[in-house]
Amino acid sequence: MIIGIRTNTPRRCAPPLLLEGISRSVVRRCAFLKSPLARGVPEGRGVLVLALLLLAARLCAADLPTLWAERAKCVVAVEYITVTEVARQPTSAMGTVIDANGTIILPTGAIDPRTATWQLKEFKVYLPGEADSTPGVYLGQDAYTGWHFVRADEKIRAKLAPVTKFVAKGKSRAPALAEFVWGLGLRNKDEDFGPYLLQSNVGLIQSLPQRTGVAQQEVAAPGLPVFDRDGVFMGLALAGFGQSYLQVSRSSGRPSAVVLYNVEESAAFLLADEVLPYLGRIPKNVSGRPLAWLGAYGLEPMDREVAKFLNLKTRAGAVVSEVLEGSPAEQAGLKARDIILALDGKPLPELKPDRVVVSYIERETQRRMPGDAFAMTVLRGTERLELKATLGEEPKLPREAERKYFDRLGLTVRELVYADAIERRVKANERTGIIVHYVKPSSPVAIAGLRFDDWIREIDGVEAKTFADAVAKLAEIEKDDKRPEFVMLASRGSESAVLRVKLK
Repeated sequence: MIIGIRTNTPRRCAPPLLLEGISRSVVRRCAFLKSPLARGVPEGRGVLVLALLLLAARLCAADLPTLWAERAKCVVAVEYITVTEVARQPTSAMGTVIDANGTIILPTGAIDPRTATWQLKEFKVYLPGEADSTPGVYLGQDAYTGWHFVRADEKIRAKLAPVTKFVAKGKSRAPALAEFVWGLGLRNKDEDFGPYLLQSNVGLIQSLPQRTGVAQQEVAAPGLPVFDRDGVFMGLALAGFGQSYLQVSRSSGRPSAVVLYNVEESAAFLLADEVLPYLGRIPKNVSGRPLAWLGAYGLEPMDREVAKFLNLKTRAGAVVSEVLEGSPAEQAGLKARDIILALDGKPLPELKPDRVVVSYIERETQRRMPGDAFAMTVLRGTERLELKATLGEEPKLPREAERKYFDRLGLTVRELVYADAIERRVKANERTGIIVHYVKPSSPVAIAGLRFDDWIREIDGVEAKTFADAVAKLAEIEKDDKRPEFVMLASRGSESAVLRVKLK
């Protein structure tokens, strides 16, 4: 049986007292039931009182403080500077130590995906509750897990404990529903990243597609570990796990769905089995390359009615919206509207919600390397086909594109890369122009109406065929103090417009 009682102290400070598997027959033999303390207490309640006292003594005397002190050594705060066109922006994130070399993993959202690696400067590592920092080195991001890797300076490694130290002997286990779990959060920098306790009970376990536990309340800060009552590592807290609410407007009376996110704490965590096997995926370089690429674009889960019509109602599938030009998928013979049913001979898993199957295929691609074979079983009409692709190297990403800032004009432009061409429905071998990466507020181009992510196709009537051509033309305009204005042809979505930029 499981009995729970919660104290009146704040949730972050005291754990619930849980009674797990205490035998009623054993408790009855205790002298407590015959002591003066138990006089007038019904036998059943006496059993409960004694059990709670025993467990309270077990948890409060030494266990939790000891567990807390040891496990706090496997969490840190990491601060870094993002160098932008006009400022140096400090950012902090929480990380978990994974090995004796001081390697730290940060969650996916810890660094803006649009930020170039050369913009990331001055990484610092803070121990919980300490104001002083030591240098850190950014190692890069792993595409499969999404984790960012940082390495702490040798000076503090002796004060750290890898989270693998707290893994159960033998094979890691998954938590049970309703099981008590706890974790850590860290306060802000102005509070010296002071650690605090969070705790809850597991309310749901689901594949999304990774096995994920969802607690009833926030149980750890994103990127920090979650433990069971005995301090065994249960998983790693996820970022961006929102909760939906129904909001009713006083003026209209109409309900609307609202999704709220707690950016500092999370109720969801990847189970240990989804974390431990991949801790060794430390990037070989800050770019995270090599990156595997298939080129099947716009995957969608197979509609249930379609599956029923095709006698596939017990099978999962993903419909290909588009096959990218020159991609490994195109070379393997994959076509739009093909339905992917299996990878490497294994049927796609049936996951809920249905859209999770798309993430499964993407992750299966990302965990491999360029040059690896990627076998697909697809349904084309009523015909089943076995296709074999050889994964390629991911084309240059927007964060890797060349950039140039023009202070007087007030913008940063970057190279138009493969992903930009796909988004704008331009053939990869015909892409021209440049992309607006940054617009300085109140600058000449901002006043003219230019915005982030606009596609500049012509400058003063001359086609911007290459990034180098466009940069040379803008540099010429930037240096000409006597020029009163210039014009640009820019596209935004399906619309194009000529913008007149006044320099005086």
